[in-house]
Amino acid sequence: SGVADLREAFAAARERRAAGRLTLLFVDEIHRFNRAQQDGFLPYVEDGTVTLIGATTENPSFELNGALLSRCQVLVLRRLDETGLETLLQRAEAAAGRKLPVTPEARTALAAMADGDGRYMLNLAEELLRLPREAAPLDSAGLAAAVQRRAPLYDKGQEGHYNLISALHKSLRGSDTAAALDWLARMLAGGEDPLYIVRRLVRFAVEDIGLADPQAVV
Repeated sequence: SGVADLREAFAAARERRAAGRLTLLFVDEIHRFNRAQQDGFLPYVEDGTVTLIGATTENPSFELNGALLSRCQVLVLRRLDETGLETLLQRAEAAAGRKLPVTPEARTALAAMADGDGRYMLNLAEELLRLPREAAPLDSAGLAAAVQRRAPLYDKGQEGHYNLISALHKSLRGSDTAAALDWLARMLAGGEDPLYIVRRLVRFAVEDIGLADPQAVV
């Protein structure tokens, strides 16, 4: 039914184009279309019938046809940093007309719990703003008790799995032990199989350290 809807949308877009009106087509989760279906976009994108915007949580290099990808510009939306999260909190406070009932330390912990996810940050802010106005500001421990801790964002079967093991490997290669431990902890907290990590560490000891320290693999 989705393909039929697209055909109708393209037909309507061509009519609007003939009348001098342009069409912006937004397709959410575009990676769910198979290769043959993605090919159906090509003629309409090429002749300017539509300006296509496709959103995907996957790596477009792997999930989109090369022909379609070559006619698009890839924009990567990264996680929000601390400044961005703080901006969202300030907007939430302005909309509510009051400050969040948390101490400065708990406010920092709140940003860490959101882990770069603005939507989750606003959900946490809504929970806190439901607390009684006369309640004392929550410290970090009180914050943890008031809201549930966010499950680590980690997809063991897809791109996140490979991104984090690669980050661990590159941190070790650069002798950045603190970063390596951080990536390791994040993978373990996300439920990664420890044997998978051990196999990569063995490979690292052989390939990257090698003769510099023959005992590393031991």
